[in-house]
Amino acid sequence: MSRFELIHPAACRLGECPVWLADVGQLLFVDVTGRRLHRFAPASGTLTTAATEEDIGFVAPARSGGLIAGLRSGVWLLEDDGRKRRLLARNPGDARTLRFNDGGIDPRGRLLIGTIDETKREGRAGLYRLDADGLAEVASGLMTSNGVAFSPDGRRLYHSDTPRFVIYERDYRPDTGEVGERRIFARLDPQAADRGRPDGAAVDRAGDYWSALYEGSRVNRYDASGSLVAEYPLPVRSPTMPAFGDADLKTLYVTTAQAADGSGGGLYALRVEIPGLAHQPFDDGGFQS
Repeated sequence: MSRFELIHPAACRLGECPVWLADVGQLLFVDVTGRRLHRFAPASGTLTTAATEEDIGFVAPARSGGLIAGLRSGVWLLEDDGRKRRLLARNPGDARTLRFNDGGIDPRGRLLIGTIDETKREGRAGLYRLDADGLAEVASGLMTSNGVAFSPDGRRLYHSDTPRFVIYERDYRPDTGEVGERRIFARLDPQAADRGRPDGAAVDRAGDYWSALYEGSRVNRYDASGSLVAEYPLPVRSPTMPAFGDADLKTLYVTTAQAADGSGGGLYALRVEIPGLAHQPFDDGGFQS
């Protein structure tokens, strides 16, 4: 597999947030506006689906079982089948035009999750940290918070503001969750024929940052200095987020969104040389009653 190949049509309106579940050999991902929770088993090629009550922008395993998810109303613990178990944090804004979006789990099991300002006008979105102490804002003034990922040592946090074509980096303290001042890691130059902008992302063991370019038909790979190393084209317009999977973490899976002409919405994969980082589960121990 030397280029991205379609491995399942999936039919997502807005496919997002792939997470490799090593214990069961499955890829978990969501259809945000289709309100679906998908599990893909590469060994059999089968896709199983469960419905969610709300738009679902983020999902990841929880340490005690079940899932943590960013929904429109807030951050929830879910059962494996998508049923709500417990609300952990309410949406900090107006849920009619602001919802939880992309996120990631830090090395100690904290959730870093962003929101999206669906008005695309006011920059009311932010980036938040959630742990047993509650929900705390760590960045504000964003349009669409995306691209949350950590360096291999956990001491660098990446996140993007998609409509502004920029990826940021910040110093990060895994022991405390403290976030440093932001720096520009990479900035894209939009063209009339290329509106590719940084959506979801993943980091490999070498520290390279892989960013899906929405409406850019490609995934960009940047080294730790922010230099563009390579571009990997896809046959659809809007890739949304990559994730490393399979037993060796050397398959890069990418979710996609459906375009106006009906193309896209499937799940794609590419074999790579450097493995990715294993996903950490969310530490929900402090939320148990």
